[in-house]
Amino acid sequence: MAGASYSGPHASISTAYETACSLERSTARGTARVPAPELQISLRVNKLIIAGCLAVLAVFMLAGFFNSSLPLAAPATLAALAITVGLPAAGAALLVRGHYADHSRIAGRKAELRRNTVDAEILRLAARNGGRLAAVEVATALSMRPEDAAEALKQLGIRGQAEVEVTDDGVLVYSFYDLRHLSGKHTAKGVLDA
Repeated sequence: MAGASYSGPHASISTAYETACSLERSTARGTARVPAPELQISLRVNKLIIAGCLAVLAVFMLAGFFNSSLPLAAPATLAALAITVGLPAAGAALLVRGHYADHSRIAGRKAELRRNTVDAEILRLAARNGGRLAAVEVATALSMRPEDAAEALKQLGIRGQAEVEVTDDGVLVYSFYDLRHLSGKHTAKGVLDA
């Protein structure tokens, strides 16, 4: 979807998400480049293929040991068994574990990136609305479900970026102190000058 143009109320979220994804790929781990998503998928699939081959090799070698006339209790036989069966089996297990660890790490990064993007869009919306927002405003402006908008605002409150206020009608309004007082930034002085 890179290069596709979006329109509508959630266009800025999509654009910000794509920009953040490309920035994350280009700047992850300092100057090291992260492989493109297609290459990452290929590497993960290759891990599973190699793990399967190692598992088949381990089973094949184990079957060979059981069919041999070697005494299985001899130290040399046990050492050979550990090398020819144990090492491929351990390698297969490590590759499978690495595959699923990569998958969960990538899913976690995507969720964090999405949360950061939504938080940034909420703060931008709050700045346009005088520093106060209700969940229904967020849901409408960002094309979110009302429950998700309320949860995002609640999390901003937990992290200390917003305070909860209640109207006379019982509507929860999230007040962003910094955004409400942003117009006074021209009067800022040094900490020691105050």
